Amino acid sequence: MRRAMWLIIIMLLAPISTTNAQQPDIVQEHWYHSYSTLTLDVNAWADDYPEIVNLLVVGQTELGRNLWMLQISDWSQETKPDGDAKEVVYIDGGHHGNEHLGTELAFLVAEHYIEGWADGDQEVLDVLSTTELHILIMLNADGNDIDTRWNVNQVDLNRNYDHYWNTCETTQPGNAAFSEAETLANSIYMNEVVPHADLYVTMHTGVWIMLYPWGKWPEQPSDWELYHHIREDVHANISDIPIQNANQGLYPNCGTSRDYGYGVMGYPTFTFETDDEQWLLGTVEQLSSRLGEELEVMEFLIENVWYWRARLSVTTIDVTPGETVSMSVNNLGHATTLNASLHYESPEGEVLWHSDYRFAVNATNSTTEIFDASNLTLTEDGGFVLHYQKRVIDSAMWVSEPVNSTVVSLVEPESGGFLPGPSIFLVITGFAFAAHRKTSEIESDGL
Repeated sequence: MRRAMWLIIIMLLAPISTTNAQQPDIVQEHWYHSYSTLTLDVNAWADDYPEIVNLLVVGQTELGRNLWMLQISDWSQETKPDGDAKEVVYIDGGHHGNEHLGTELAFLVAEHYIEGWADGDQEVLDVLSTTELHILIMLNADGNDIDTRWNVNQVDLNRNYDHYWNTCETTQPGNAAFSEAETLANSIYMNEVVPHADLYVTMHTGVWIMLYPWGKWPEQPSDWELYHHIREDVHANISDIPIQNANQGLYPNCGTSRDYGYGVMGYPTFTFETDDEQWLLGTVEQLSSRLGEELEVMEFLIENVWYWRARLSVTTIDVTPGETVSMSVNNLGHATTLNASLHYESPEGEVLWHSDYRFAVNATNSTTEIFDASNLTLTEDGGFVLHYQKRVIDSAMWVSEPVNSTVVSLVEPESGGFLPGPSIFLVITGFAFAAHRKTSEIESDGL
């Protein structure tokens, strides 16, 4: 009844346009999605734009409604144009059924990139050629349709994740972590499809704020440099939305998807809270205008996802046979890594030598390290490889990245002078090594 009343009011007040291929603008711009209207929209996108939209069902709600997952990218190419793996962004909305603006923000992100691609927007084309967007717009479809925070079992889905579950003063966390079909499906997708994501944003409604970990503790997270950098950039260039630790910025909370994403999966994570309008089921102001500033912040986070981890780039490696390896390395990313190591490996990944200690590189900083190389023997097909974690948090994923052989030089032990350039066998075999070994994601340090 309330939906019908508001639809009548909105139709009287809002201008009518039918430019949207799924529904008229009067619905899209002024009426919050139900499960049925969302189902129509996401299926229309999949039918109209198969080049960039994969639509999956990744589970069901407790009442059997589909959990629709949009995978958005330029699927004509599996990798970036340079052959590197694409960055991955994961977004979900609608944990709380009555937080409609958060759900609509997730919808607007998907709409921006789908319609931008259709319109030939170059910035959008560039993002979709290098990035995969995975967007689950409405997690709590059962709660959405009856306009309630909880799912049908009266559980707060955003207290049902397996990260310090039920250890804060809270209500309705469920009988156990992942006791609910919705949160279990979400966690399975995180672990099985996007474990290597470099951004996770979960969208809610309540207080206009962006929250980063932790909810349980007031202390700053391990990757505080990354979060503070993002805050400074957003405030300087886009929006003055508060960006804070969740415990201090809102209240203590445990078992959230945000803290699970960071503490268990190792993603950089945000809870994006739009301002509170939970008692309405529609809005007189157009949603694209009402949430325009929030969408700009999301565009910034997505377009710069490459930076939301450590990115080590070796500039020089000087090898003095039987003595030392001296390496200079820059961190191009905005996250620190604490436990990097240099390996010398065969093309099959066998470790023939590794640095005698781990080293750190702060965000957007550089270092020069000198390692003992008394037991290093160069081979015709070996190559140097960096091993490090993407971020400081213990759960962050490890990466293994070959070093370009052109930065490697040999130094004569007797004179200390450099040879004219990299040894010919290092150049030839280094390129062969790089051609056969691509950057890989691993979960252990390989030592």
